[in-house]
Amino acid sequence: MDEEMEPRIGVFVCHCGSNIGGLIDCKKLAEKAREFPNVVYTEDNLYTCSETGLTNIKKAVEEHDLNRVVVCSCTPRTHEPLFRETIREVGLNPYLFQFVNIREQCTWVHMKNPEAAFNKAIDLIRMGVSKAAKLEPLEDILIEIHPSALVIGGGIAGMAAALSLNNQGYETYLIEKEDELGGLLTSLYKTFPKEVEAATLLKDYKEKIQNAKNLTVYTKAVVEDINGYIGNFTVSMNHDGTPRTVNVGAIIVAVGAVNLTPFNLFGYDGKIRITQLELERFLKEGTVKAKNIVMIQCVGARNEERTYCSNVCCMSALKNALILKERNPDRNIIILFRNLYTPGIEGEEYYRRARESGILFIRYSPEKELVVEEDHVDVFNEYIGEIMSIPYDLLVLSTPLIASPQNKNLAQLLKVPLEEKNFFLEAHVKLRPNDFATDGVYVCGSAKWPATIAEAISQGHAAAARAATVLSQETIKVEGNTAFLPDWNKNLCVGCEICVKICPFNAIQKDEDAQILIIEALCKGCGTCAASCPQKAIVIKHFTNDQILSEIHALGGPEIT
Repeated sequence: MDEEMEPRIGVFVCHCGSNIGGLIDCKKLAEKAREFPNVVYTEDNLYTCSETGLTNIKKAVEEHDLNRVVVCSCTPRTHEPLFRETIREVGLNPYLFQFVNIREQCTWVHMKNPEAAFNKAIDLIRMGVSKAAKLEPLEDILIEIHPSALVIGGGIAGMAAALSLNNQGYETYLIEKEDELGGLLTSLYKTFPKEVEAATLLKDYKEKIQNAKNLTVYTKAVVEDINGYIGNFTVSMNHDGTPRTVNVGAIIVAVGAVNLTPFNLFGYDGKIRITQLELERFLKEGTVKAKNIVMIQCVGARNEERTYCSNVCCMSALKNALILKERNPDRNIIILFRNLYTPGIEGEEYYRRARESGILFIRYSPEKELVVEEDHVDVFNEYIGEIMSIPYDLLVLSTPLIASPQNKNLAQLLKVPLEEKNFFLEAHVKLRPNDFATDGVYVCGSAKWPATIAEAISQGHAAAARAATVLSQETIKVEGNTAFLPDWNKNLCVGCEICVKICPFNAIQKDEDAQILIIEALCKGCGTCAASCPQKAIVIKHFTNDQILSEIHALGGPEIT
């Protein structure tokens, strides 16, 4: 199909069920779009992303000789790749597609004003059509892949990821900052809900790693620098005082989390007022002699400083309480909780076992503060509406997992984001839970949020599977809508290096002749360089000045009635 011909644009308006069609008239919207310049075909669909909707797009392209396609629906973040692939299948260059968001930007934000939402949708479609007429075919960039991987973090998630990759035949490097593998698993006595000894699980993983071929482990190693891009990363580390460099095609972040030490909370002293993690060590050593034991949940969590639930605390408390009760049925164990999180059938069964064993549960409210004295805890019992004084020989505080202090530095090296609590932030919580926005870099385990051992292992396998989608190929294509310095603009560049300094992906350098060099494989087309260039020398493919200005002019154009 000749894409250089006069633009012939098809516009497809999606009802998105009731998300869009429940507020505005999508059929009328499609009819209005037919009046815009270069539009030769329009239609509305209940779900344009459905098999029927995609088939209709292909059919329309062929029957009406369309050389540009505009879809008006939800968010390009989730659906643009699907529509690009659809038009590619019928011979159109995938970059001759324009997405117009009329759900998040119209119907969802203007639910109380349907007329304004409809008029705004018309404006957005007019702008999208105007840009579509200016679109040019682009080609994806082909990159060779180095078939090896690096896993950062030797906890249970990192070990699971490294073994999974190695079992698939890829050379793998596993680095751990401590002097042994295991992470928090080394501090646990038993796991829940199966109550397998953590030492047994750890031994099994270590033996598998020791016997694995092409799996290199570096303990007491810290990452110092990371350069490159998907398929071609160069990672420099300090391995116990020795500098080392590895070249890999993919990187998995599995640095885990750390347990909060509750200084200045409830009289914590590490002796008779301890954390659940410290209790694990005492259980391993068999040194718990106390008869009256009180556990307090949500210590240092679900407050203004840390609003989140740590996911593992309730089940850890139940597990340790059951172990203590089994060792000495005469013990008095009381768990003070705000809400109990016991997910799934196994979690509920665990809670039932705890109740049947004689462990007591008392709900407290943060509004009625717990008072911890030398040998007792005063708590307002929500069930009876009175303050109770509970004696204890041992006070166990359930504290949350928090992000590692090293996360910020590693995030800067990888050029990946952190969320507000400094855990690593995935590309999309539902669609890409183990990916980063940076291609070729993946995340698993408690590095991105507090995870149980079972979840960490599962996520480690998932991250390895995602990395394998890259490593299994000799080459890979990346997006073609990158920044570039056209030959006709090179004389405009004065070498100010503003673009070099502000590029968030380090995609711009200076070559041997002091000329600007854009590494397209690293570039994400964010536009920061083009917007900051004082000489307007840099151009962003698919977002050229001409294309963007066409949208602005379309918005200020005459009304269509």
